Amino acid sequence: MIVIGLTGSIGMGKTTTAKLFAEEGVPVLDSDAVVHDLYRAEAVPMIEAAFPGTAVSGVVDRQKLGDVLRENPANFSKLEAIVHPLVRERQEAFLEKARKEDRQFALLDIPLLFETAADKRFDKVVVVSCAPEIQRQRVLSRPGMTEEKFEMILARQMPDAEKRRRADFIIDTGNGVEAARDQVREILQRLGAGSGHGEKNA
Repeated sequence: MIVIGLTGSIGMGKTTTAKLFAEEGVPVLDSDAVVHDLYRAEAVPMIEAAFPGTAVSGVVDRQKLGDVLRENPANFSKLEAIVHPLVRERQEAFLEKARKEDRQFALLDIPLLFETAADKRFDKVVVVSCAPEIQRQRVLSRPGMTEEKFEMILARQMPDAEKRRRADFIIDTGNGVEAARDQVREILQRLGAGSGHGEKNA
């Protein structure tokens, strides 16, 4: 089984690209979705202990947690020390299931893949990218997004140029979904998929 890591900076189209891989029959695990789930499950007591007042009715309040993180950037490391091992457990379980199902590919969507040195765990890394002006336009059109938040997020992410340099494959999402879909199919074919990676491309 070829294990693919998918990453890209905010606003590059990573979520959409992950869906395109899934539509080609590749099992996909969204690490952001795992974190959302953990914020309603086993991570709650640990996060509340580390950051008192951030859990409301047994669920981590992302707004309150975000406020705490903005107050002190060092808190990111504290949070990651809690969350990352739990996410890793979910990822390993996902990969084990895919192996048992004899899948040809499995993909993990990880926003901070290079930043957390997770690239060593993958056979191939795909980076999703687009022009900076397209990225900025996408991000600032999101509800509740501000220039300040955008800059804070970018500050925690490796520059796009460096991600592209480290990538095994790059998907440019600047030309729309169908162009990105073609790139996804080409990558799977180049990795030896042929017609066997998913029913939709058989």
